[in-house]
Amino acid sequence: MRKLPFPAGRKFDIACLGRLAVDLYADQIGCSLEDASSFSKYLGGSSANIAFGTARLGLASAMISRVGNEQNGRFLLNTLQNEGCDISQVQIDPQRLTGMVLLGIKDQHTFPLLFARENCADMAIDAEVIDETFISNCRSLLITGTHLSTPTVLAASRRALELAGKHGAIRVLDIDYRPVLWGLTSRGDGETRYIENEAVSRHLQEQLGQFELIIGTEEEWAIAGGVEGDLMACLRRARECTDAAFVVKRGALGCSIIEGAVPASIDDAITVLGERIEVLNVLGAGDAFASGLLAGLLRDKDWQESAAIANACGAIVVSRHGCAPAMPTPAELEHWFSGNRHPRPDQDPQLAHLHRVSIKRKDWPELLVLAYDHRSQFDALAAEAGAEPALLPRLKLLLNDVVAAIEKDEPECRGKLGVLVDGRPALGEKALHAATGRGWWVGRPVEEPGSRPLSFDGTHSIATQLRHWPLEQVVKCLVFIHPDDSNTLRAEQMERIQELWEATRESRHELLLEVIPPAGSLSAGDDGGEAVVTTIRQFYDAGIKPEWWKVGTMSAAHWEKLDTLVRERDPYCRGAVILGLAQPLDQLVAAFSEARSSIVKGFMVGRSVWAEPGLAWLRGELDDAGFQQQAATNFLSLIHGWQSRTLS
Repeated sequence: MRKLPFPAGRKFDIACLGRLAVDLYADQIGCSLEDASSFSKYLGGSSANIAFGTARLGLASAMISRVGNEQNGRFLLNTLQNEGCDISQVQIDPQRLTGMVLLGIKDQHTFPLLFARENCADMAIDAEVIDETFISNCRSLLITGTHLSTPTVLAASRRALELAGKHGAIRVLDIDYRPVLWGLTSRGDGETRYIENEAVSRHLQEQLGQFELIIGTEEEWAIAGGVEGDLMACLRRARECTDAAFVVKRGALGCSIIEGAVPASIDDAITVLGERIEVLNVLGAGDAFASGLLAGLLRDKDWQESAAIANACGAIVVSRHGCAPAMPTPAELEHWFSGNRHPRPDQDPQLAHLHRVSIKRKDWPELLVLAYDHRSQFDALAAEAGAEPALLPRLKLLLNDVVAAIEKDEPECRGKLGVLVDGRPALGEKALHAATGRGWWVGRPVEEPGSRPLSFDGTHSIATQLRHWPLEQVVKCLVFIHPDDSNTLRAEQMERIQELWEATRESRHELLLEVIPPAGSLSAGDDGGEAVVTTIRQFYDAGIKPEWWKVGTMSAAHWEKLDTLVRERDPYCRGAVILGLAQPLDQLVAAFSEARSSIVKGFMVGRSVWAEPGLAWLRGELDDAGFQQQAATNFLSLIHGWQSRTLS
């Protein structure tokens, strides 16, 4: 089969024009939408899902649409941009709201949808604003059927198609037939996928000649062709309107590809068999299919290989909750095509891990973290000073200001700073809320201070707490553990860590495990390095792969051992950071010189920085400015010591 003549040497592989909305997915599976009680918020809209999916697969993608000048619009723009999708052509509507959809998963055959799109922003794309220079820099343009359905979006689509044709871009139609969006059902019936309508079929046929590639399910080809109950007749009728390549999505059977004359039977077309998996949620499968197909074709792969990628993307997504966030990464596809197909992809632990760690994440190549998540130590500090514990929340807020001042005054620290703060209402809660949303790395503890065996702070069910945490907050858990612990103690501690591991996988929070050998477990002169590396190996043996490790100072040899271990067991690990254990600043700086391995990303130190000036502040011997100056001086001495180590 001939390949589509995608132009080369352009900035964007694909631009997607169409729906850009918020998906609110019911968290409860197995009930009606009426009975759903909570929802997860995702990026949605077929065109936006494809822009997102192709970006996740490494294409240079862009979005052409319109959102409201409000919170939902900003959420969508941030989500696209964070995935690497260009948003320069997304118009901002000063009057209309961003569209929304409520979706449910009742069973394998029932997926209720409620579109809240009355006069929404993406149905008001201004054709006059579509930029010819931008279109000329695109190798392909994809449009979905919804944006052929009303005069306003039809005008925008035709403008974009005209410019794409003028500049030789391949034009793609994903038919994406939603009868409710054509006004053919009641507004509450978003689930119905097909209603015969002669006017819609005639209208679509008038547009087909503007495309070089058209993708649709058998039902969608039925509306495009307009011959009820006869797929091949529909395809022949569509062929009368266009020379485009046809891709027919056939569900579990895979897909068929037709160039030129339509054969007598669909089985006579080139067919690439589908994947055998169990379905959780078909919503978004078509968008994943289109993303995979275009990712293959735009990388000059042939139809069969591109269709195999498309089938795999669809199969993986139907096993997951949501559409856009379920889209696979290249690492997941590599795992899939290596022979590791699982009939329930959502139950493949390696695929699930890759889905978490191989997506685009905020980069932290270096971390300079001030830790004041301490709870019992702050209480002890107030007791030593003879001060009221009610002063402690104020002290933690002052430490926030220290980090903010360094961010402002030390440009080389920007994008590297972080804090560890507790969320106790009478201690760190205000400081934690104030630190969140500032672009800092933010960690929050879950362990009961000093507990051994490990227990969680203020709860018997850590998962119930994490439901209320912002996703940017990293779950930090300190565990006092040693390889020589008794079997009973080890089993109890491992049970708690497994519980935490599963909770963070479900909540999507990153996890930092802080590993400290308990007091009295080390002999004189032992830095604990061997015990720490052995313990981390045991965690990996149990299938626990946190994003971060936090450990004490060690010899260069032990850092190298840890580096080798992490590279072997989890190459996607974010890295390790050094804790302070209240050591003097000069000792910590000296220990930094041992941490030359690439696994070490920085430090998370607390009492070494703030304990002495904090005690003076609580005693009234320092005012706010004096405390902050001393704490900042101490923190900067660590930062400069670390930076000197990294440059040596």
